[in-house]
Amino acid sequence: MSPWDRIWPRMGLRRYFIYLQKRVLRMSGSPHAVAAGVAAGAAVAMLPLFGLHFLLGLVLAFLTRGSLLAAAIGALWGNPLTFPLFVAAGYGLGDWMRGGGGMSPGEAEIVHEVAGKLPHGLISSEFEAIWPTFSTTLIGSLPLAVMTYLIAYVLVRWLVGRFRAARAARLARK
Repeated sequence: MSPWDRIWPRMGLRRYFIYLQKRVLRMSGSPHAVAAGVAAGAAVAMLPLFGLHFLLGLVLAFLTRGSLLAAAIGALWGNPLTFPLFVAAGYGLGDWMRGGGGMSPGEAEIVHEVAGKLPHGLISSEFEAIWPTFSTTLIGSLPLAVMTYLIAYVLVRWLVGRFRAARAARLARK
């Protein structure tokens, strides 16, 4: 196994996503359970709580009676390629919700100053410096997470129902 195989799937990303799609459609459980699980995972992936997405997705899936495996698959919606987009959208929406006009020069200076110190103590005194940006992003990410949950739930429930109806029709013809 080459080091590249640990980063990029050998079968390619497109084929990997098709595999995940088929895995979700073929899951046992009610269409609600599958849809709620995928939606829970995708929704928490929108939040800037990196490292907690799988755990939060499992908790939300449990609370909505969704499939835990589907929640884990849905949490893959958040990945290193999509996180910058989600954080930027969350910050932009949060800033708009707070009535702001972007970062003030003082905030920008603090963020720039903290950027050089982060590896040395993210959760120490520097947390107060990044709190304004983090809280703005979190506030903006909450409506995005709710929208993502609703869209993913409706879409996945419809797809699972359609897939199962087509499968039943195929089996009935045989």
